[in-house]
Amino acid sequence: MAVRTTAEEPLPVRRVAQLIGQWIARLGWVWVEGQVTQISRRPGTSIVFLTLRDPAAEISLQVTCSRQVYDAVRPPLTDGARVVVHAKPDFYLARGQLSLNAAEIRPVGVGELLARLEHLKRVLAAEGLFAPERKKRLPFLPRLIGLVCGRGSAAERDVLENARRRWPAVRFRVMPVAVQGVHAVPQVIQAVQELDRDPDVDVIIIARGGGSVEDLLPFSDESLVRTVARCVTPVVSAIGHEQDSPILDLVADLRASTPTDAAKKVVPDVREEGMRIEQLRQRAYRCVLHLLDREQSGLDMLRHRPVLAHPHREMIARREAEIEDLRMRLRRCLSHRLDQAYTDLEHARARVLALSPAATLRRGYAIVQRVDGLVVRSAEDVALGEEIQVRLAAGRLTAEVTKQEPASDPGAAAVSTERRR
Repeated sequence: MAVRTTAEEPLPVRRVAQLIGQWIARLGWVWVEGQVTQISRRPGTSIVFLTLRDPAAEISLQVTCSRQVYDAVRPPLTDGARVVVHAKPDFYLARGQLSLNAAEIRPVGVGELLARLEHLKRVLAAEGLFAPERKKRLPFLPRLIGLVCGRGSAAERDVLENARRRWPAVRFRVMPVAVQGVHAVPQVIQAVQELDRDPDVDVIIIARGGGSVEDLLPFSDESLVRTVARCVTPVVSAIGHEQDSPILDLVADLRASTPTDAAKKVVPDVREEGMRIEQLRQRAYRCVLHLLDREQSGLDMLRHRPVLAHPHREMIARREAEIEDLRMRLRRCLSHRLDQAYTDLEHARARVLALSPAATLRRGYAIVQRVDGLVVRSAEDVALGEEIQVRLAAGRLTAEVTKQEPASDPGAAAVSTERRR
């Protein structure tokens, strides 16, 4: 419960210290994991003092233990070792100092560290931080490259020298940080966040040389991995050698096997690009020549066609052919019409000949005429003793009427008269 105090009734320092000590004592025994940064063994004392730091934050606690507890740790503790401490929080009233009184210290082995890393990988993979679709493409030619590496390290030298050898005009913004130990994670996170906020930085390279599993643990830290995953700027991981694979490699937008490989993947080679441009220029030149040759061949073929080589001759020949065709058609039509007219004429002539008096005469009939040329159609048209002329099919006869027999029946007379014809 909160202590009620006023300016008129304040608590003395000892009482406040006692209350704090009582509250801290309620926490009881706890297991704490951290990284050892300082080990102090004072001569003549049975107490060993350690500083236990959080690997991902600038927070540390003082740890005290007996010499027996410290000496029982195998292998012996060194600065940077990861340990798990079974301790009870203790508040030293005289100095107002909080510490952990350790009863047991267990070093975290490599196998246990690797098991924890595998578990963390599964958790992050389930969240989709390793998904290929979330990885960003690197720019072809970055204007400014952010480099996070150890101060004066071989990784920095490899990246800068190889990048400038490939593209002399490349620019870098180098952020020197601690790449191992307790300060590595917060410094790398701060450097990455600062470079990500810089609008001129087009790509960030996190580089470090090779090392043991413990040395590369900062680059598998969850807070650092999540910071890289939130970056807007593409991030390249170049940690260790080919066989090293911290979790940072999985979440980064591009993984380089070494710092030298990172420089080759981020910066294009000016000579290779020049050769590629020359090759493309030659290909374009050949394509244009091929296109021109093909079009020229097409034009030559068109020019050598008769219709284009002699356009007037072709036009006249075509018109001549049309006229000849029309003339032949006209001749055929006229011949057909003449043949038809000749046939019609022959038919008419045959009909005329069949109906003409001469044809009748050739069948044995004759035409009787008076001397004045009138045709005698009835016996009454002539008188006795009158001279008549008989026209035959061949020749004429002159006769005299010696007898008349008028027809009593006009119909019979007509028949008789017809027969006499």
